[in-house]
Amino acid sequence: MPQYIVRKLKIGKTSQLDELARAAGELYSRTLVSFWRTVRKKDVWLSGYTMERWHMSPLLHAHTSDAITQSFYASLKSWRSRRKLDPNSKPPRRRRWFYKVTWKSSAITLKDGKLRLSNGKGNQPLIVQWQWERPKQIEMGWNRNAQCYELRACYSQPKISAEKSQKIAAVDLGEIHPMVITDGVDTDIYNGRLLRSKKQYQNKLKAQLSKLIDKKKRGSKRRKKLIKSKQKQLAKIKNQIKDIEHKLTSKAVSTLKKRSVQTLVIGDVRDIRKNIDYGKKANQKLHQWSFGSIRQKLEYKCAKAGIKTELISEAYTSQECLSCRQKNKSKNREYRCSCGFRWHRDGVGCSNIRAKYLGEIPVVGLMARPSGVRWNPHLQCNSTTFLVEESPAFTHGE
Repeated sequence: MPQYIVRKLKIGKTSQLDELARAAGELYSRTLVSFWRTVRKKDVWLSGYTMERWHMSPLLHAHTSDAITQSFYASLKSWRSRRKLDPNSKPPRRRRWFYKVTWKSSAITLKDGKLRLSNGKGNQPLIVQWQWERPKQIEMGWNRNAQCYELRACYSQPKISAEKSQKIAAVDLGEIHPMVITDGVDTDIYNGRLLRSKKQYQNKLKAQLSKLIDKKKRGSKRRKKLIKSKQKQLAKIKNQIKDIEHKLTSKAVSTLKKRSVQTLVIGDVRDIRKNIDYGKKANQKLHQWSFGSIRQKLEYKCAKAGIKTELISEAYTSQECLSCRQKNKSKNREYRCSCGFRWHRDGVGCSNIRAKYLGEIPVVGLMARPSGVRWNPHLQCNSTTFLVEESPAFTHGE
């Protein structure tokens, strides 16, 4: 199946957006009622093509109306497949007061940074400030968490040109620095201080709240209230950690794409937790190290960007000198060798991972000084809030 890139954009709540969502809900409900009424009275299952010609909304673009009808028939098809395994599954029968609005490529125009989404004949289009390229399809729906409308733009997955020479990068996953990435020339170190501070606060919060809970009588209202408060606070921190990981990995993948990297080699550290005993504090850090979560995010984001990912063992990659190839254990973040070579320890690790995958010895002379990437709230966001230009002359179609 083809893969797609989806960009999300919150666009607020206006009367024009309400009118479009209401018109979509009305059309979906008319399609649903007409279909089941025909089945009940005539014992005929109408085709999607017949229903598209029968019901259309004057407020919506013709292809938008078709998309709403097609979504009902997609639900119907899903129910037919599901009932083979579950006889109690129910078909789509619920009417919609509001419904998602879909614009296909024929109704989408991009000019001078403004996205124009056409509606029914005689109705004003929806105009949105847009910083990306023209999408293949756009869907507008309601975001319950943000309490506003949201655009979801769909793009086809970019294809890697076979004519371009292969460019390979490697990433060393760490507990102090979540990622250190090199492509043989440039090396980026992604700072993990905020991520570690969130986990430290998470551990302290667990200890404090667990201590308070243990003092309360089992089954009491105060104990239940504390347990609920603990779950709520820990869920918030978990979401903050997830947000940091998403923005760091998105920034990393966008940088790789900008540098035309086609393959990302990831150091495999899945067995690092087996038979370890470095003391209470070190063991806690290693067991809470979210390398699996970061690796999973890198893999699926690279797949969307058209970058291939490979796993390779990182055994002894942080100990082997890039100059003389001797093995040395560094005591801090700087790697030092008796031959005089000095560099960042994680930079040495990711360079050796890349060299191990390529089966060659890295050229030390081409290595530039590593550059740091510090997390900030707008490092790499999937959705950005912009204002919608609402036409004052928007009216219902006749």
